[in-house]
Amino acid sequence: MNRRFWGAAIGACLAFASAQAADTAHTVTQAQFDKWKKDLSNWGRWGKDDEKGTLNLITPDKRKAAAALVKDGVSVSMAREADEEKSIDNSQPYEHAMNGVNPAASTDRFSVSFHGYAHTHLDALGHHFLDGKLYNGFGRDEWVTVKEGAKKGAITQTMNGILTRGVLVDIPRLKGVEYLEPGTAIYAEDIEAWEKMAGVKIMPGDAVFIRTGRWTRRAKTGPWDIGKQSAGLDASVLPWIKARDIAIMGSESALSVTPIPATTPINNPDDYLPVHNFLLVALGMQVIDNCDLDALAKAAAERKRWEFMFTAAPLRIKNGTGSPINPIATF
Repeated sequence: MNRRFWGAAIGACLAFASAQAADTAHTVTQAQFDKWKKDLSNWGRWGKDDEKGTLNLITPDKRKAAAALVKDGVSVSMAREADEEKSIDNSQPYEHAMNGVNPAASTDRFSVSFHGYAHTHLDALGHHFLDGKLYNGFGRDEWVTVKEGAKKGAITQTMNGILTRGVLVDIPRLKGVEYLEPGTAIYAEDIEAWEKMAGVKIMPGDAVFIRTGRWTRRAKTGPWDIGKQSAGLDASVLPWIKARDIAIMGSESALSVTPIPATTPINNPDDYLPVHNFLLVALGMQVIDNCDLDALAKAAAERKRWEFMFTAAPLRIKNGTGSPINPIATF
């Protein structure tokens, strides 16, 4: 009896100590986060006038290597269908109206305010600011205005399209679950565990997509306020992202776990989505929000291959802060 009691007590103490160690490893204070804004910054890395940021990591050789990944000739969309239904996670639905149908042709019109948590879109570098500046130190008040839009860091920096190696990181598959519960944080060690399990290595210039199973959960339980509670990357993963020199990242919400975990006592209003905002401004990395990665996860699992050629062609919107987008994976 006593041996069982003490064995259980020692086990509980070890588990508690392990949890404390994990919390310490993932703790990111506001002071640490602000220091990372300087220590991990890509400002000036490609010149003081650069507006492309980490897209510079996608070299001609990187594109050729990505094209060589195509073996089956099978393409999979990573975009959601245009959502025209208003809900708690879609406050600004797509508006679609037919202009007319005549014997020879039909015409229609689309309208959307695409930023937010509903529609698949690419955020340009002029979309977010830290301390009044966008990527590479361009002043917000000078270069991004209501009247003229984003005169720096606009979506037109991607007008020739994006083509590189894509990698899917399927965290629900790693954990053996259908989906992650809202509020679940993903750490660097989770991504590395996925690399080991999937036999894939994230390399410089890659496009990396983080699957949480958001849309699988939504289909089963209904919509919820994703802005207040979503699975996503913990702020402690940022040095890892910088070290891997990733070119672009996408997820099924806006990358960051919400709410901000207790281990990350960040309170600067600019940092309300710590990972998402940091990537855009400090690293100069465009991000793709609200992907639907379920079909991609199925296609990858069928092939036991989680790398592919990634392509995307954002709309060429002068001074635009982003664009609706249809990301494509080709195996």
